Amino acid sequence: MSGRPLYDAGVRRRAVELYEEGHGRDVVARLVGAPEGTVRKWLDTYRSVGIGVLSAMGAKKKTYSFETKVAAARAVADDGLTVPEAMARFGIASSSPLRKWLRAYREGGPEALRPRPRGRSRGAGKAPGPMTREQELERRVQKLEAENAYLKKSIALKAEKRSRTARKRRS
Repeated sequence: MSGRPLYDAGVRRRAVELYEEGHGRDVVARLVGAPEGTVRKWLDTYRSVGIGVLSAMGAKKKTYSFETKVAAARAVADDGLTVPEAMARFGIASSSPLRKWLRAYREGGPEALRPRPRGRSRGAGKAPGPMTREQELERRVQKLEAENAYLKKSIALKAEKRSRTARKRRS
């Protein structure tokens, strides 16, 4: 996906205006040409955190602290708050991350919401320290043994191929 919002800020603002004028969600959805579920999410966001966040949706991804994630998930899972109520209380702009946090919280508790380090681990690319003379010789022996085994196999395969072609000629 491109990350660009499907509906621009003007459409979302117009949906809120129509709703504030007293139109129902289904009418607003029809008038702005968006699915009713999408309009419902916009209106939940508007009620939770205001028109500013609704207008800025899709502009920059907001990050939330571990404490906010745990508190919001706990409020919905344990205290019985609805998702829109939790969005309003904790200033969460979208229901999507809250639903993800809720699922993780239910499956693994608060620790499942703890941030994990991103990217490649630092210890993965460390070069081994300097080898002793004995280790160097051991490594050289292993390399030569592998090379020797490869050459023996190659010679055996060539000999087998020659014997097959010789048998075919005799037949």
